[in-house]
Amino acid sequence: MPNKENAKKALRQAKKHALANQEITAAYRNTVKKVKKAISTSAADLGEQLRAAQKRLDKAAKTGVIKKNTARRKISRLMKKANKLAKK
Repeated sequence: MPNKENAKKALRQAKKHALANQEITAAYRNTVKKVKKAISTSAADLGEQLRAAQKRLDKAAKTGVIKKNTARRKISRLMKKANKLAKK
């Protein structure tokens, strides 16, 4: 347990930031799962879900939850799967 005021404040901030990061992580993971499910079932609203997933991943990268290249790689893989489905 921190004794000094600034250490207490740092602990409060760390908890707050960790909670925010968890929310952002959960949000982008859920949207990615929805996109993968839509790809496997050939859902009609795939484009809309892809845009939502891209938005969530970009936001996670912007806020520093994941790295920019990680977000780009995940988006690229999702788009590649969706394009493969569209060509069939």
